[in-house]
Amino acid sequence: MTAIDKKALIEERVNSGLLGHWYPVAKSVEVKTSRPHGVKALGQKLVLWRGADGSLKCIEDFCPHRGAPLSLGEVHEGNIGCRYHGVVVDGEGVVVRVPAMPECALEGRKAVKSFHVTEHSDAVFVYIPSLSRPEPPELVLPDELTSDEWTGFLCTAVWETNYRYAIDNLADPMHGCYLHSESFTLAYGSKQDLMRLDKTEHGFHITRVGQVGDNFDWTDFVFHPGTMFCFLDIPYPPAAGPGGNMRIVGYATPVDETTCKVFFWRMRKVEGLARDSWRFLYRAALENNHWNVLEQDRVMLEGMPDDARRREMLYQHDIGVSRVRQILTREAKQQIEAELAQVAAE
Repeated sequence: MTAIDKKALIEERVNSGLLGHWYPVAKSVEVKTSRPHGVKALGQKLVLWRGADGSLKCIEDFCPHRGAPLSLGEVHEGNIGCRYHGVVVDGEGVVVRVPAMPECALEGRKAVKSFHVTEHSDAVFVYIPSLSRPEPPELVLPDELTSDEWTGFLCTAVWETNYRYAIDNLADPMHGCYLHSESFTLAYGSKQDLMRLDKTEHGFHITRVGQVGDNFDWTDFVFHPGTMFCFLDIPYPPAAGPGGNMRIVGYATPVDETTCKVFFWRMRKVEGLARDSWRFLYRAALENNHWNVLEQDRVMLEGMPDDARRREMLYQHDIGVSRVRQILTREAKQQIEAELAQVAAE
């Protein structure tokens, strides 16, 4: 394996998504006991459903008989039945029954991959294993999603762009005063500044030097084994009701090399009657404003060429972008080296 080949493999791994990570793939309400739900993550087609007790199941979206999508099938007594020929598979990927041929040799065989799956804060997370981390580590979540002091809403959207562009966008606070200059919350602040990057215990903090609190001025990126997310604040004017700034918690799940699905929790630290007031105000008036901001991001990122990184000319404002790319590349390098070492040993 030449150095050039290895470099290409690392770049391919970053583009397609790191293995050994938990990824949000769906809203909890989308996964039901009555019918299966198909998703795609890191180029793999998956099917999700619930057992009679509400427990989540996740396997490859592939019938072991002829490869038909199980997501087009039906849920039978906690298992999933293929609509093509009725083959029934359980949540471990084992063929339970072949109704067209009793005592078929396929029955009892583990025929498709199964995946660890859990849910929290209205989202379903699936673990995509790696060679060095075949079993899932703890799903570490931000305080905003685990503390009763915070409340909010999950929004998701599919963007026709590589997930790396979505992450770069979050590591770039300076774009807020330009791209979102006419929005309800991000219309203020200086259009000139410098950026500062500070390492934290589990990641880094990127912030504007000259202002904090006028616009989207900073982002915290957090990295734990098997988990990556970020959070930032959107300054809220008094017209936005009680609770201070809106905290955004963000994840970007690679669907394939040209598509991603973003998961953004819009949170406020507010309790009691003020919490109820803000939740009503958000649904009644504010939510549409925030979707408009997300649409500005989506349109801009989808308009960029897939290979923009080959021609880009970064400058000082991009230190957060450079840092997150370094972290992704370093982990991809470790994964590729482990896989190459196993091949060599065989």
